[in-house]
Amino acid sequence: MIRGQNLFAEPSVGRRDFLKLSAKIVAVLGLSPTIIPQIAESLEKGAKPAVIWLHFQECTGCTESLLRATGPDLAEVILDVISLEYHETLFAAAGHQIEDNLHNAMKRYKGKYVLVVEGAIPVKENGRFCEISGHTAIDILKKTATDAAAVIAIGSCASWGGIPSALMANGENPTGAQGVQKTLGELGINKPVVNIPGCPPSPYNFLSTVVHFLNFGLPKLDKKGRPTFAYGTLIHDQCERRGHFDSGRFAEQFGDEGHRKGYCLYKLGCKGPSTFGNCPEQGFNEDKKWPVSIGHPCFGCIEAGVGFTKSLHDTSDMAFANPPQVYTKPTDPQEKGIDPLATAAAGLAAGVVATAVYKKGKALPGKEGE
Repeated sequence: MIRGQNLFAEPSVGRRDFLKLSAKIVAVLGLSPTIIPQIAESLEKGAKPAVIWLHFQECTGCTESLLRATGPDLAEVILDVISLEYHETLFAAAGHQIEDNLHNAMKRYKGKYVLVVEGAIPVKENGRFCEISGHTAIDILKKTATDAAAVIAIGSCASWGGIPSALMANGENPTGAQGVQKTLGELGINKPVVNIPGCPPSPYNFLSTVVHFLNFGLPKLDKKGRPTFAYGTLIHDQCERRGHFDSGRFAEQFGDEGHRKGYCLYKLGCKGPSTFGNCPEQGFNEDKKWPVSIGHPCFGCIEAGVGFTKSLHDTSDMAFANPPQVYTKPTDPQEKGIDPLATAAAGLAAGVVATAVYKKGKALPGKEGE
């Protein structure tokens, strides 16, 4: 933003606010609560990382998710946790003013700023499908990423391509939409990229990544470039409906008795058994709701190749639709006279594997997040 010009009044952020935010971040990171004072102190010191936030092929849903961060709210986050130097959606300035601020920030914080990219990168036709101030998304990404300390691809569009990369009837994508990491690789730019997928992701996964970078450097990443603190565990293993799954209680269709009673949504196409994320723990908005908690199956938006995989012209199974899945009841150890205490761990693992089956008999992916 142009310094002194923003859409928000200057808030007064006290020690209690920093402690609340620090507690949330420590919980997301899976750290000991004893480190909360250290995190709060680092935030209070004002060592705020400069952030340049770009928008390309997307719906602004990731920014909307950040807008709903609470305790502290967005204004406090922008002014006291990060130094947001460029963000087209949130700035009062526009045109030449905002573009000048982008270039000034790149010079002022050269080699030190965090580049956040929201949206896929269109690469066909030399990138002409997305231009800002006369420059293509490819050119803007190349210039800003070259001098960035790190790059964060926020949302599934920036991570994998997401909905913009869906295929048309001819099996092709008209704009060549793809993720940030792949695009940087093709441009020959070797920068650390942290993928924070989701449609949208939790704002605290983003904030925790930034705070981790500020205090400890980049977080540990899985083989898909995602922070393991947020994407290291199957959603299925954390789901509040997991007990119904293990007991074989399922909703067979939307609105039936099982659905009204809160039974497992696996047969309705839930992709929780093949999706890694902390949605059940973190939720969204102040009430910490997420799709399964309000009666809709997880559709795997976090995972490349699980959500958003079909052609936009395939009405039998749209990109966001979940085909029904077949449930195979785990073997009950007591039926065979086996001591359940002695085989609990093995039985649970076998049960998860046995039930991870598509309607065509294809096994679901394994623990790729590890």
